[in-house]
Amino acid sequence: MSDATLGGMLRLARAELAASGIADAALDARLIVEHFSGATRTETIVDPERPLDAAIAGAIMAALARRMRGEPVHRIIGYREFHGLRLSLSPETLEPRPDTETLVDTMLPYLRMIAARGKGCRILDLGTGTGAIALALLKELPQAEAVGADISADALKTAAANARTAGLAARFRPLLSDWFSAVSEKFHGIVSNPPYISTAELDDLQPEVRLFDPIRALDGGADGLDAYRIIATRAKAHLEEGGRIGVEIGFRQKDKVTGIFRAAGYQLVGAARDLGSNDRVLVFGLA
Repeated sequence: MSDATLGGMLRLARAELAASGIADAALDARLIVEHFSGATRTETIVDPERPLDAAIAGAIMAALARRMRGEPVHRIIGYREFHGLRLSLSPETLEPRPDTETLVDTMLPYLRMIAARGKGCRILDLGTGTGAIALALLKELPQAEAVGADISADALKTAAANARTAGLAARFRPLLSDWFSAVSEKFHGIVSNPPYISTAELDDLQPEVRLFDPIRALDGGADGLDAYRIIATRAKAHLEEGGRIGVEIGFRQKDKVTGIFRAAGYQLVGAARDLGSNDRVLVFGLA
């Protein structure tokens, strides 16, 4: 591989991944080659004959082997784009996905109205993981501050690093907490993408999810609804007057999750579907 070129490696990567049955072979090949070569997308187009030394070519081939064994491409390159942010990943963080951007976009109008009152806007992100939801909201709300709570110290370390990279560390506080266990203050917005897959359904997940995302970020208990019961029961003590709770849900869970929150004294004030037109986000306020 000592005579490898940028364009040649890109063609090889596409061919290898396609032959292995990777659905997005062209995209994954580009991400891997650009990441390990340090080339931009423009450079791969205008300078395909740029030579790559043996170390870079070897790193690309090793990454391709990982991808062909089923490891997700974003786990391999170590980051994922989310709502205009580049977020680093770690073994204890869920890989943030485009559907979760729906939660950010749905909560923004509510939080903007709260921030416009001039009395601050405090956000709690439960199960923050990479910090994706909280940091995306902070990016759009310069008046806001956020606490990212998670049971995983590894996840919190990653979230804090992502906050520093995004220039948001001054307004983001990581908190080691099992849901609300270490939370003491009140918030104008509480957000969460909690585990919502039933335990019995975990084995049916795609291998890229089942084998590489942390199980405790996926397993929602026997019916997939354990986390919603905890949030609905305990959030009231931590919600400012007029505050809102926004949660991501599984596409068949709208009625059941709504019922859980209504039984706890909330009313449904908003809902949104994801890019595939599936029910994905519910927003609640105190009744």
